[in-house]
Amino acid sequence: MQKINQSVNFILELAKTQAMLSRRFDSGLGGLGLSEFIILYWLSVAKGEKMRRIDLADKVGLTASGITRLLLPMEKIGLVKSGKREADARARYVMIAAGGKRKLEEALERMELLLKEIIPTGKKEKIQEFSKLLDQLQAQI
Repeated sequence: MQKINQSVNFILELAKTQAMLSRRFDSGLGGLGLSEFIILYWLSVAKGEKMRRIDLADKVGLTASGITRLLLPMEKIGLVKSGKREADARARYVMIAAGGKRKLEEALERMELLLKEIIPTGKKEKIQEFSKLLDQLQAQI
């Protein structure tokens, strides 16, 4: 096998880290998976705590059909609810439900505790630097 370059190795390590974090958070957020947590977070900080599905998909990094597949079971268990947009009755939006707000608050507390275990202390500057790199990568994709 040929030796891979540093950029390919970085992407492989990034993908592995993402998978490991998902597995850790899926079992540690009190019944919420990482994907559901991310969706509830973006809805909670959105204006009026609601977004068009396509805008939510963009925030999360999924396709429109991918976000719909995640939202259907979330709606069934009362984490989110959907409705028509006031400005355009044809457009659908999704908003965080009361049950989703409660679950998100609980999950945020658990997330903070898990991150204290995972992220070494004194790495704030490195995290900010890495976050900037991720922003740059996302802008290029």
